[in-house]
Amino acid sequence: MSDLVSALGALAASGQTITYGALARDLGWRMAELTSALESLMEQDARAGRPLRASLCEARLSGGLPARGFFEKASELGFDVSDPAAFAAAHRAASFAVARPVAAGSQNRQD
Repeated sequence: MSDLVSALGALAASGQTITYGALARDLGWRMAELTSALESLMEQDARAGRPLRASLCEARLSGGLPARGFFEKASELGFDVSDPAAFAAAHRAASFAVARPVAAGSQNRQD
């Protein structure tokens, strides 16, 4: 799970998203492993009041949105996903905002 958290943190810090397939390949995981880990991470994020970092993943043929399972899980966790594009955009923006100060602080310590 730490590899997934690190990968999503790096994506958030750079303001990027990634397809599920590319992330699974990068991590050397099967798709089933990735989706299970993403659902667990969504549960952790929701409990901690953090933006859903799984929003940084997108389905290949979804116009840039996460897969349907992301929205189903978010709904199970109590989120209003009635506007999927707005929901994903809000969680992505919040993930980017949280990660960028961390990345900037890391860069400053290296100077």
